[in-house]
Amino acid sequence: MTVIGVVGAGERRWRPSAPLDLALTLSPHRRGGGDPAWRRTPDGAVWRTSRTPDGPATLRVTENGGEVRGQAWGPGAGWLLEQLPALLGADDDVDGFARLLSGLAGSRSDPATARTAAFVAGIAARSPGLRIGRTLRVFEALVPAVLEQKVVGREAWRAWKWLLRTYGEPAPGPAPSGMLVTPPPEVWMRVPSWDWHRAGAEAVRARTIVNAARHADKLEATGGGVRSAEADRLLRALPGIGVWTSAEVRQRAHGDPDAPSVGDYHLPSIVGWALTGRKTDDAGMLELLEPFRGHRHRVVRLIELTGMRPPARGPRMPARDYRSF
Repeated sequence: MTVIGVVGAGERRWRPSAPLDLALTLSPHRRGGGDPAWRRTPDGAVWRTSRTPDGPATLRVTENGGEVRGQAWGPGAGWLLEQLPALLGADDDVDGFARLLSGLAGSRSDPATARTAAFVAGIAARSPGLRIGRTLRVFEALVPAVLEQKVVGREAWRAWKWLLRTYGEPAPGPAPSGMLVTPPPEVWMRVPSWDWHRAGAEAVRARTIVNAARHADKLEATGGGVRSAEADRLLRALPGIGVWTSAEVRQRAHGDPDAPSVGDYHLPSIVGWALTGRKTDDAGMLELLEPFRGHRHRVVRLIELTGMRPPARGPRMPARDYRSF
């Protein structure tokens, strides 16, 4: 194995105060199979790369006997290790969620909400190690989210992999073969139109990413200490960033447990089916999730983990290949 740029290697051990499912907590940062920036190896370790304020870095995380071990390499190694607890949800208010569910499930004035809360409590009990962590890297979360706008996942992930393999840089340290670090904003700004086309991203998504790259410093300022509502406002002030993309970014970069992905093609039907046995739309989904305000995204994640889906009928969203246009 070739070791790339071992500058600033380090290690940190951390013991969470509650059970932690490492792979489940970190899986939202994986963009499809073969994501060059995320890997889970047979030994159970999760590897991910990031472009930190101090530069590129590789992180390897393992858990054994309730203790987490983080190893990092590259100029940004120290920053990644400092943020390790936040990445793994150390600040996630799971106790507040449990209190909310207990109060709702015990309500005698609203039996329907009580039944729904009891169901959610049941599925939460199946995934006690789920945490919603934050990366504090806003632009890094925004690029793949924009690529996923209004397309099926495999189309977006194909574009993400192509762009990273073309413009990313090798992951520092003893990372698994093929791992890459996403390029900095100035490189995204220089990607020519024909390479966006070759990646399968049409002009609208390309312009959105390039424009966001020009404002990357302002975006990163929303990563720490900014309330979610303010982060949402700042994100949606950029052309091409709507409610869905903002939520997808805040879920990952800000660790927002209350940012449901409104505008998702399938999500309302999944939530409606799980909670009522009927499909619904965005408005109906938000109505169903309202009792869980403060934790609406968390409830959606728990529902998705059940695998519950409505019967597959009607049209499916087609995969498009812009490279042939």
